[in-house]
Amino acid sequence: MPDVMLIGAEGEKLGVVPVEEALRLADEAGLDLVEVAPTSKPPVCKLLDYGKFKFQAQKKAAEARKKQKTVEVKEVKMRPNIDTHDYEVKMRNVKRFFDEGDKVKVTLRFRGREMAHQDLGMALMNRVKDDVEEIAKVELHPKLEGRQMIMVLAPR
Repeated sequence: MPDVMLIGAEGEKLGVVPVEEALRLADEAGLDLVEVAPTSKPPVCKLLDYGKFKFQAQKKAAEARKKQKTVEVKEVKMRPNIDTHDYEVKMRNVKRFFDEGDKVKVTLRFRGREMAHQDLGMALMNRVKDDVEEIAKVELHPKLEGRQMIMVLAPR
């Protein structure tokens, strides 16, 4: 029967012992023998309460899930002939979205004869790109999809 490196309930090293003796010690202490490092030579086992160990691991995983942030894609809609103040309000929102760690999809909608002036739309998209250059990078360059021009920005 192979030997294992045994660690006691308080974390003290008990040395290399045969598996039977490790199981006997675990039984005497009223604990479980848990293999913590199966790949090492010899394998490392620890005396502990397995139910409690699983509960602690579950709590740790839940805490990690609670702390992680899901990245959302927020959308900002504009028109080619947007007014200065309206543009500034939209850009304030865009910057707030970046501060929250979200991506931003800038949608530019063309209606009627505005389709003939796509150059104005491209100029507006470039203006947006230049305004957020320090805090964001372009993930999807401006492209026309039907009557809309779309660009996706991600925080740096």
